[in-house]
Amino acid sequence: MKVKFKTTADGDVAIIPRAEYERLKALEQEAREDAGTARLVAQAKKEIVGGSPLLPKEVVDRLAKGENPIRVLRQFRGLSQVELAATEDIGITQNYLSDLETGKRKGPLALHRKFAQALGVPLDLLATIAVSEAEADPARIARRRHAIADIKRQRGQG
Repeated sequence: MKVKFKTTADGDVAIIPRAEYERLKALEQEAREDAGTARLVAQAKKEIVGGSPLLPKEVVDRLAKGENPIRVLRQFRGLSQVELAATEDIGITQNYLSDLETGKRKGPLALHRKFAQALGVPLDLLATIAVSEAEADPARIARRRHAIADIKRQRGQG
């Protein structure tokens, strides 16, 4: 590998070929994933020792294959879409839940927290498919921003 060193106002820097940079970047990402996996395994071990319920291999295999975790965990708990959607803490429509399970829509983290609690699973199992509030419903967020801007204009603040 060909490396050049250069002294800058911020200190010495190393200049490497782009291919080497990309390789190192990929290794870093892999290391982050490994660290995340290690964290999940350590947490799972603590939960097992603490008496938390285990997921059957079939459920874990489905999650590992990339199936929608809401659907997999809902089915594992023996709930229909209508039953889960109507859960007091969740309170969404069956159609919205269907869209979440098929990937047509994405839900905010706050909703996934409610799913995790209702399904009795760690949030980590659902957080990977959660998005920000703005990404979950960009039209509503845009309307809110416009309404705030209108109020500020009316008050002479904007």
